[in-house]
Amino acid sequence: MSGIPHDHYEPKTGFEKWLHSRLPVVSLVYDTLMIPTPKNLNWWWIWGIVLAFCLALQIATGIVLVMHYTPHVDMAFASVEHIMRNVNGGHMLRYLHMNGASLFFVAVYIHMFRGLFYGSYKAPREITWIIGMLIYLMMMGTAFMGYVLPWGQMSFWGATVITGLFGAIPFVGEAIQTWLLGGPAVDNATLNRFFSLHYLLPFVIAALVIVHIWAFHTTGNNNPAGVEVRRTSKEDAEKDTLPFWPYFVIKDVFALAIVLLVFFAIVGFMPNYLGHPDNYIEANPLATPAHIVPEWYFLPFYAILRAFTADVWIVQIASFVTGGIIDAKFFGVLAMFGAIAVMALAPWLDTSSVRSGRYRPMFKWWFRLLIIDFIVLMWLGAMPAEEPYASFSLIASAYWFAYFLVILPLLGVIEKPETPVETIEEDFNAHYGKSDATPAE
Repeated sequence: MSGIPHDHYEPKTGFEKWLHSRLPVVSLVYDTLMIPTPKNLNWWWIWGIVLAFCLALQIATGIVLVMHYTPHVDMAFASVEHIMRNVNGGHMLRYLHMNGASLFFVAVYIHMFRGLFYGSYKAPREITWIIGMLIYLMMMGTAFMGYVLPWGQMSFWGATVITGLFGAIPFVGEAIQTWLLGGPAVDNATLNRFFSLHYLLPFVIAALVIVHIWAFHTTGNNNPAGVEVRRTSKEDAEKDTLPFWPYFVIKDVFALAIVLLVFFAIVGFMPNYLGHPDNYIEANPLATPAHIVPEWYFLPFYAILRAFTADVWIVQIASFVTGGIIDAKFFGVLAMFGAIAVMALAPWLDTSSVRSGRYRPMFKWWFRLLIIDFIVLMWLGAMPAEEPYASFSLIASAYWFAYFLVILPLLGVIEKPETPVETIEEDFNAHYGKSDATPAE
């Protein structure tokens, strides 16, 4: 698919021409800022700039924090306390980094669910969606390894539980677990490995983000109406779009300022609200906490992991068919990663010919239920692994998979969607009124 017709950068001065012929960096920046953007984008599209800010914040604060951190089991906890008490501004840097991770996941979840509702994963944006899911997986891995670094009780036992999951993989699980840990148990080698990867992965994420944004130069951005920008001529494209600068940049910066107002209020007045008090106790392999929970952004998938016990009939069937190779623990691991995989497969599971959920009345109800289901799973992940929470987790997990594997494909067949607008210009005029471009007499 060809790009949207628009004006490209033309060097004017001798220096600009010289630089452009050797390193067209000005052209790249110009084309990025002036890329034609659907003019009907609503406020759900502001979370991209929040995500970009979070990534920059995490890298910047992480680089400074690592200057004062010691990745050794005997000194890690004390080095974090040193940062909090002795380094100039160290407590603020750490609180920015800690809460920045939470803001990162708040933004990415809203960004993902917005994409799921408006069909941003549909052709021709399947690759863009897959890259986004890879970024999400990298984020989860980076956040998990970062949670281990303070070497508190939750850090140690969280690492023990999560790395133990890989041991459930038949035949090769024990070898993979030993390779991850660097030995038979969570120890100094584990901390060093996680520290190295936690420092490296944000730069991999940054590279994937660049590719994610670059994809828009070919496919263009999706929009609430779910219709494509007209590419028949430059005039038609200009009726559907506005340059990213200054219109959407100013809108995004305004939204970012509001988000940061809330963010800095949390950092300043309640920085430990989302943390766990047990992580302010130094790691002790001989004292297991009564209730081990991961960070809040892992809780939905942690609930899915725990939902499939040996008493669940589908687990029993899988175990019987495979001769015991797939036991409850391994089934839980498959379910946890499968819950993310089904999201990645949404472009092929959604059979509807209409892209935007705005024009799909049945889809809206099932999608709202999915959001409620996700929030319920998050709550259940923080609850003890006992009744009635175990049964509720199983029901909520079943709906998550049913939505992607059953409901989404069936809706495309049985649902009668409303007729979408024909052009972005028509949708914009319907919501904001037709602008009078005729000059005054």
